[in-house]
Amino acid sequence: MSRTLNFTSPTRARSALASLLAAAAAVLACGPVRAWEPTKAVEFIVPAGTGGGADQMARFIQGVVAKNGLMKQPIVVVNKGGGAGAEGFLDVKNDKANPHKIVITLSNLFTTPLGTAVPFNWRDMTPVSMMALDQFVLWVNAESPHQTAKAFFDALKAGPDRAMKMGGTGSKQEDQIITVMLEKAAGKKLTYIPYGGGGQVATQLVGKHVDATVNNPIEAESHWRAGKLRALCVFDAQPLPYKDKVTDKQSWANLPTCRSAGIPVEYVMLRGIFMPPGITPEQQKFYVDLMARVRALPEWKDFMTKGAFNQTTMSGQAYFDWLGRTEQQHRVLMREAGFLAN
Repeated sequence: MSRTLNFTSPTRARSALASLLAAAAAVLACGPVRAWEPTKAVEFIVPAGTGGGADQMARFIQGVVAKNGLMKQPIVVVNKGGGAGAEGFLDVKNDKANPHKIVITLSNLFTTPLGTAVPFNWRDMTPVSMMALDQFVLWVNAESPHQTAKAFFDALKAGPDRAMKMGGTGSKQEDQIITVMLEKAAGKKLTYIPYGGGGQVATQLVGKHVDATVNNPIEAESHWRAGKLRALCVFDAQPLPYKDKVTDKQSWANLPTCRSAGIPVEYVMLRGIFMPPGITPEQQKFYVDLMARVRALPEWKDFMTKGAFNQTTMSGQAYFDWLGRTEQQHRVLMREAGFLAN
């Protein structure tokens, strides 16, 4: 049924028409409803020290977002690595419904609450996106007598307990978990020395204060390119796919998996983004879309190649399910290592 306007006088008709036109103009002036976006600077929490893989990725994201104008407000990186990252995670957990805060995660997302009494779980935050999975490489000093992963592993098995010093980031964290896995595979103990961050770990190996490390590629890459460190193998199931234009000794593509070299150990680490709890779907979507735009940049692809990342990404339910499975995997690994708090 259609309805027509019936006016009793031309004056009233003109007045009604003017009102209708004014209302239409007001609607057009307002335009479409805009999606949510930050209205002030966004704090980017790094639950680790400076110079490590998480810190480098956060500062890289900060830079490319600003350079490419991907958001109007700036990103401010803040390191809160106290308590094996608990300081940063608790800060995000307790800042409920604040859409102007994000955090980058590493495996301490799982290991810190499992290995301590800190009242925190990854479910206390809002998952945004998995940016990539980070690798671990077995590194030695360039002047080390161990030319290959097999030679290193044979020396570990043949030598006395605790004769070799392994440097790593933190206690009861991913570096020490891998160290324990190496010990079990070799049947020998290593002397594990924890440091404050991946950059410091690489520096200690350059200075020959430790015999080996299991650092991420991005944390030791510059020393490797400078000929100060030697990469022996990668702790992933598949070889690295990157074919760079450097010497064969400094090509990720020529680095064997540790398993193929006779070391039955595999481990990769999350590089993911979370927000505080209580976030609206629109606010979460802004950061999901922002991180997707970051990953589409040519600069990101160069960063992935430089750091030899495993470029697995996900968000939404797939990301949530992956987090649950990986938490359980870490619970098993930490129980076997004797690192569980209870």
